[in-house]
Amino acid sequence: MPAIDSTQPVRSGEELDLDSLRPFLRQTLELEESFEIRVEQFPGGHSNLTYLLLIDDTQYVLRRPPFGSKVKSAHDMSREYRVLSKLCEVYKKAPRPLAFCEDDSLIGSQFYVMERLSGVILRKQLPPDVTIDEQMAAALSRSLIDTLAELHSIDYAAAGLGDFGRPAGFVERQVTGWTKRYAGSRTDDIPAVDEVAVWLAANMPDSPAPTLIHNDFKFDNLVLDPEDLSRVLGILDWEMATVGDPLMDLGTALCYWVESSDPQPLQMVRFGPTTLPGMMTRRELIDRYSEQRQCEISNAVFYYAFGLFKTAVVAQQIYYRFVQGLTKDPRFAMFIEAVRIMSQQASDSIARGQV
Repeated sequence: MPAIDSTQPVRSGEELDLDSLRPFLRQTLELEESFEIRVEQFPGGHSNLTYLLLIDDTQYVLRRPPFGSKVKSAHDMSREYRVLSKLCEVYKKAPRPLAFCEDDSLIGSQFYVMERLSGVILRKQLPPDVTIDEQMAAALSRSLIDTLAELHSIDYAAAGLGDFGRPAGFVERQVTGWTKRYAGSRTDDIPAVDEVAVWLAANMPDSPAPTLIHNDFKFDNLVLDPEDLSRVLGILDWEMATVGDPLMDLGTALCYWVESSDPQPLQMVRFGPTTLPGMMTRRELIDRYSEQRQCEISNAVFYYAFGLFKTAVVAQQIYYRFVQGLTKDPRFAMFIEAVRIMSQQASDSIARGQV
């Protein structure tokens, strides 16, 4: 059986103040006064920080914003807690949140605690005990895109999320908003970013009916069944979830999907095992999604280019924090290269007219 996703010691500078945290945990989780706690950290992710709390014989997960972030709206813990509180009641792939703390004096930020969903998580490099043949790769591709289509089919209003997000004008706000975020965190002159931003602003399509969207849908945000890797048990990291154009969500998923035939620079920013033999192409993912949702997709290049642009801006924001000394994580030193690579891929896709 493949190993369950593992944790590591907490990174230097990202420790939790356990003395301040203990009273909150004891009250909200109804623990004995003498409970024992040990903290580890999940190694993946570059935005909100995720910790494993081992409390006596039970495992919990704590989520908090990154240290030194300038963009508070991108790390709204109350928003993430709210969507999960509603969604977990109607969608079994959403983890159940257990407690929210709005007092940022305890650990330096708001945070929430949720149940742990145990399973296998696939990242850029496969776990050492995982082998994926062509048949399984095809099944994983179908499972990923079918889960996205399933998510977009949820009746979000019936789940109590009818006022979650502002779907009217969603695409325009996204394009202008991410363009402004880039301007606010710019460090280097990268012409492709500006060129793509101009093209996106001039080519915004009409949106289909709004749905609940995840906004960061990729392999390492899916929890897979150790007994059958093609079965998705849960979806993690809902920090950017909202209600809006579902094809923007598809575009983000596509931007993470690097094919084996893609240029070598793009291979360097691959987010998952998407280059394995048997994995679908981006075009095949689009066709499968279209079939599952029974919808026409005529503007795939726009959505793919936007996904790349948005992810490039996220990388730029993280790199800006690193340059300013607001985070010491050495992984972030090369993020400016990711900005160049993804913005260039977006520019090339626009020029070719294909994803």
